[in-house]
Amino acid sequence: MPLNQLTTIDLIRHGEPVGGRKYRGQIDDPLSEKGWGQMQSAVGDFALWQHIISSPLSRCHEFAQDLAQKRNIPLSLEPRLQEIGFGVWEGRTSAEISADDADLLFNYKRDPITYQPHGAEKVADFYQRVSAAWNEISAQHIGQHLLIVCHAGVIRMILAHVLGMPAANAYRIQVASAAVSRIIIETRGLDSHANLIFHDSSLS
Repeated sequence: MPLNQLTTIDLIRHGEPVGGRKYRGQIDDPLSEKGWGQMQSAVGDFALWQHIISSPLSRCHEFAQDLAQKRNIPLSLEPRLQEIGFGVWEGRTSAEISADDADLLFNYKRDPITYQPHGAEKVADFYQRVSAAWNEISAQHIGQHLLIVCHAGVIRMILAHVLGMPAANAYRIQVASAAVSRIIIETRGLDSHANLIFHDSSLS
């Protein structure tokens, strides 16, 4: 392995799924026509990736597969990049969740550990599985330019991991539909250092 290497990893959140905005978690809704357009617009004609890695949920992997075929780029699915499970909130809109408590979502974003919904995946467990996937991906693709197609929660956990933030603070990070973030990892021998280059942007 060369002593000094730069690994570039782009993260893109899926676009709007069928059914519009809601806390769908691991419900497997596909992209809407609008969602496809959002993602196509976000990546534009960019084609420098050497590998695409996607959540297996259809709102991510269907676009990833289409992009991989059109750009002739290898594609892998990574189950650990699925969105967090939202328990009893899955499939419900913000208005439905807040109907009985107007402060519930505000409190969740402020403190997702104390205010997590019943039956939800624990934030610490979510952070651990996403961080483990990130560490393996970055170690296996040193020196390459990757695209990861995933979810808002996954991007938040990756940013928390890279920036050394408490996972409980990650829901204070805004991640728009089809938004792109870029992280560059500099590796020197056995040491590495990750830098957030831009966030919540696009490549077009």
